[in-house]
Amino acid sequence: MTTPVDPVVDVLEEGKRPLDSLFRPKRVAVVGATDKHGSVGRTLLKNLISNPFGGVVYPVNPKRPHVLGILAFQSIAACPGQVDLAIVVTPASTVPSVIQDCVDQKVKNAIIISAGFKEVGPEGEALELKVSEIAKKGNLRIVGPNCLGIICPSSGLNASFANLMPQKGSVAFISQSGAMITSVLDWSVSQKVGFSAVISIGSMLDMDFSSMIFYLAKDTATKSIVLYMESIGNARNFLSAARECSLTKPIIVIKGGRTDAAAKAAASHTGSLTGSDAVLDAAFKRAGVLRVDSMSDLFEMADVLSKQPLPNGNRLAILTNAGGPGVLATDALASHGGAVAELEPKTVEALNK
Repeated sequence: MTTPVDPVVDVLEEGKRPLDSLFRPKRVAVVGATDKHGSVGRTLLKNLISNPFGGVVYPVNPKRPHVLGILAFQSIAACPGQVDLAIVVTPASTVPSVIQDCVDQKVKNAIIISAGFKEVGPEGEALELKVSEIAKKGNLRIVGPNCLGIICPSSGLNASFANLMPQKGSVAFISQSGAMITSVLDWSVSQKVGFSAVISIGSMLDMDFSSMIFYLAKDTATKSIVLYMESIGNARNFLSAARECSLTKPIIVIKGGRTDAAAKAAASHTGSLTGSDAVLDAAFKRAGVLRVDSMSDLFEMADVLSKQPLPNGNRLAILTNAGGPGVLATDALASHGGAVAELEPKTVEALNK
């Protein structure tokens, strides 16, 4: 039995990029947009209109004629023009009907911000299955549910309810945790770290890590990809995407749910089954994915690898003006499988000058 190829993949290398309409949409509908202070619907709409992305935004709310001073529409069908991206921020019980409206109007992509699906139990899982069935019949691609949204600084798109817009950079960050993204964005301001894309994939009803890696592998703004992962999603697709991408762009992952206690927490968070950590570790190595244990290591590694060519081996030359730091650096290198490079005499002579 063969695994179906994700439609994101450009098998024939024809230059088609199906997810361009997700990251660079021309018309965006926010279903559940509202004026209510502190609400997700208000924050999301405000982020979209505060960061010009070259497109039009349609608030969809049948109970309000205007939202944030913008004409609101009764439904997606009432929006003028073909909607590329629908962002859904309504209660979970209403999402199937909203997704059906998207399918009827031939919307290409939807981001489901709403929570209350498989992470809450059998009832939510059945609701998620219903949404999935409707979307598949209409070839609608979905990010989420239970996610923060996506941000694409290179296009100006902030389709999220994050509290800030990061600066442009070369690192793409994909995370199953929305809270992890908000923390990283706060940290990035003080560290002056920029991003090519920030993607919250939530429960991965449809698009998962592999979908995004396939797309980002050919994104000219992205030089490295970092992941916060609780579950791998479609393992075969992930390994295929990672193996292809890691030939030209480093993929660095921090994996949550390694212990039994953390795995239970992950299940209640995104409804994820984390899988055997030893098996995942072997799979990462086989696919060329670099694994780290802390968030600081995650971004420091991405920063280093985005600024120099990928090394051909494990040899590293350590240049220092004091003995102690050099000894500590050598210990760290050796303990992580590296080797100190043996420099030729003429190189040492040149450096001594």
